[in-house]
Order: sequence, then C-alpha cells, then structure tokens
Amino acid sequence: MARPIVIHADWDSEAGVWVATTQDIRGLVTEAESIEALRAKLPGMIVDLLEENGISDRPASIEIIARASDRLAVVCRPKAF
Repeated sequence: MARPIVIHADWDSEAGVWVATTQDIRGLVTEAESIEALRAKLPGMIVDLLEENGISDRPASIEIIARASDRLAVVCRPKAF
C-alpha cells in the first residue's frame, strides 16, 4: 500500500484561515476557513497536481496534521486576604 500524502495545516489567526502545505507534492498550497472545507478541497487539488507533475500513481489516503496556537491573556487579579 502506498504511503499517505501528509498535509500540514496551520491556523493563520490574522487571515482567519487554515493554510495547508505538503512536501510530498510540489506546488500544493491552499487555504480554507475550516478543516472540513480543507478536507473537501484537498482531494481534487492533489489529483490535479499529480497529473500536472506527471505522476500516475495516486496515493490511497491523505493525512492532515493540524496545528493551531493561541496566546493566553494574563489577567492580574488582586489577592483576596
């Protein structure tokens, strides 16, 4: 069985989108407002890019690794005595 294409999805808080990239397929960079939208968008893009790159073997699966981070707001509260 062929290994999955590994997609890295990073949350861009300024743009409000998930940005997806991979080292497995040259030229794959896309974005979507949700992981679900990204999952729907990726298969078609991957097939198109594989064809453009002359690759006829299609992978059996896509693995999405998502990463997001948030800053914690530190609130100073007076101590209760």
